[in-house]
Order: sequence, then structure tokens, then C-alpha cells
Amino acid sequence: MAAMYKARTPAIFRSTAIAVASVAAIGCFAGSTEPAGINTATQSDAAQAPKPSPDTTGKERIGKASFYANFFSGRKMADGNIMDPHANNAASRTLPLGTIARVTNLQSGRSAIVTIEDRGPYVHGRIVDLSPTTAQNIGISRAQGIATVAVSPITVPLPGGRVKLGSAATAENLKVASRARKIKTANVLRW
Repeated sequence: MAAMYKARTPAIFRSTAIAVASVAAIGCFAGSTEPAGINTATQSDAAQAPKPSPDTTGKERIGKASFYANFFSGRKMADGNIMDPHANNAASRTLPLGTIARVTNLQSGRSAIVTIEDRGPYVHGRIVDLSPTTAQNIGISRAQGIATVAVSPITVPLPGGRVKLGSAATAENLKVASRARKIKTANVLRW
């Protein structure tokens, strides 16, 4: 057995050396000094930008809004639904998935009620990504691209199936939100 192991050892080392050299060559031909398949810009960005904690306060936030690019249409969102560019869906890095919120364009005064179904935007200074139709409805044109908005949660899902009322939880907004998504009134907490 020991003699058989010694006879195979050089072949194993040779095949390992060839594999290592191949991986190094692929990385060099790709114009990178890093091993193939590693995107160092993404790794360093992820290290610098910690994952934000969920915002279950229900308080209004003001910041920049943008809208989804066309190539996201038909792709799966974080909640598992397919992105419909004509629906009132949105993405937030901090609001829990399933949050229903009123998004108001502070320049035009127009607003829409959206459901947070995805994560993003991943651009510094932006707080929400809107579907193209929703962005257009509140006055964000493709040429403009971004606008300052107020995001006012109406309902915020909590762990355990409970729902918290947010800063925009008026009777009228709750009616619209209940049509958008069934709210279990037994599980609603006052803010």
C-alpha cells in the first residue's frame, strides 16, 4: 500500500500544479492580478457599507427616490414576487418587506401608496426605488431620474405576524392599504 501511494504522489502533485497554474493564467488573461472570479470592488464596498438595521419605527423618512431600470421587469424580487413595472411596488434597504407606505414627491406634491417588496437602492443617499409607473405617477420623469420624497409608512409588519401602524396611518390610507394587501386587524398595534 505504501509503495502504491509513493508511485501516485508525483502524478497528484503534477495535476494540482497544472490546475493552480491554469487558474492563475485565467486571472492574468482577464486583466486582473486577483484570482479569477473575485470582484474586489464589491468585496471592499460590502466591507465599508454595513447592512442597515430594519426600521420598524413607522416614522416618516425624507430622501432621494429613483426608479427601477427596465431590465428588472420580470425578475424575482426579495419577497419572491415577480417585478411588475406597472404595479405599485418599491424597494427599501431598511423598511421590512411587506411595509405599505405613502411616497410623496416633495417637488410636485403628488403621492402614491406602494408596497415594499424588494431590497435596494444600493446607491448612496437614496432611500427608495419605485416601479417606473409609480415614479411617473408622482412626477419623476426618466430625464430627471431622481427626486426628493417623503416615505411615510402606513403599516409595518413585525415579527410574529403583528402589524404596526405608521405615521401615515389615517383612515383613508388604511382603506387603500387594505385593498392593496389584506391587513389582519387583530394583529395591529398602535404607534
